[in-house]
Amino acid sequence: MRTLLITGPGGSGRTTVAAATALTAARDGERVLLLSADRSDTLGAVLGTATGPAPVRAGERLTLWRPDAAAGFRADLAAFQERATAALDLLGASRLDPEEVTPLPGAEELTLLRALRDAALSERHDLLVVDLPATAQALALLALPEQLRRYLRRLLPPERQAARALRPVLGRLAGVPMPAEWLYETAARWDLELAAVEAVVADRDTAVRLVAEPGPAGSDAVREAVLALALRGLRPEALIANRAVPEDWPPALVAQQRKTLEEWQKSYDVQVLPHLGHDPRGADDLAALGARTAVNAAPSTVEWPVTDHLSDDGVLVWTIPLPGAIREDLDLVRRGDELVVTAGPFRRIVPLPSALRRCSVDGASLREGELRVRFAPDPALWPAAR
Repeated sequence: MRTLLITGPGGSGRTTVAAATALTAARDGERVLLLSADRSDTLGAVLGTATGPAPVRAGERLTLWRPDAAAGFRADLAAFQERATAALDLLGASRLDPEEVTPLPGAEELTLLRALRDAALSERHDLLVVDLPATAQALALLALPEQLRRYLRRLLPPERQAARALRPVLGRLAGVPMPAEWLYETAARWDLELAAVEAVVADRDTAVRLVAEPGPAGSDAVREAVLALALRGLRPEALIANRAVPEDWPPALVAQQRKTLEEWQKSYDVQVLPHLGHDPRGADDLAALGARTAVNAAPSTVEWPVTDHLSDDGVLVWTIPLPGAIREDLDLVRRGDELVVTAGPFRRIVPLPSALRRCSVDGASLREGELRVRFAPDPALWPAAR
């Protein structure tokens, strides 16, 4: 199944574009699932069909789904308390009634990621269209699985599970209970779930689309989003220029939009959606827009980083595509077996391949939208000969 991730700055009309894309694909004969992360039912208002925590049929081949973060959080809390009964009793803690709690920050993001994984693994649909949050939140959401997996590996390293047979003995010697087996089992289960989400985002059948209104603000938002996506190894399959005004509108606005569109068309596959003169509502309005939102087959993932370039002096060059990056906003820090890459307000911690762990950073340069990091073999880091 193909997956289409749609995002854009707040107010750009990304939900409308997602609805129009899904509706048009369904009318073209595809079985489509439209997944929304919106806390309010904006998607339902656009389509004229109420959405809920369970999938809802909105047409012959179109299904809508807006998962309920509160219900998922309560279920997870109940499962946690059931598994942690011994520890809670030891501490004298009283259990929480799931009905008395509200989701903690991050619960909505985790709920959407879980829904994305479940939907992508389903064989009941041909196309999954995901109405992501506004760009900043969407980028943080896409980075979350990798970050959480890194935290889990640091807090509960898998290699420590080898000593689990000794925990009862260590617990009696120390006089306190050692970490329970279920803790490591839970961490392993979370790692598998997060890895499945990462696989969906990185799949070649997953595409990313940016929605923006042509103009200075939209241009800045697109430039920042493209850089952040590149840091995740992604690039937009298409740029949806939404609310393009007709030629008989105020000349200053027409000229401003035309200039932005000409700049975008030099670098992106631009699909222009007209301004309807009102907020799109219902199937007719969406059909007028959807005819221009055809789903392409071009992948959005790129090889990141590329590690097969050797310079003339034998130094390995790691190439990282970062279109739109500014030299003054770039920063690199080698920390153990990881490389911390910062581009403007965005950061990614990248584990180094085994060969590069035995090298030292020899320098870096930014050329034509590519960050090239030089690694020189360091004898001090290689295993000692026996």
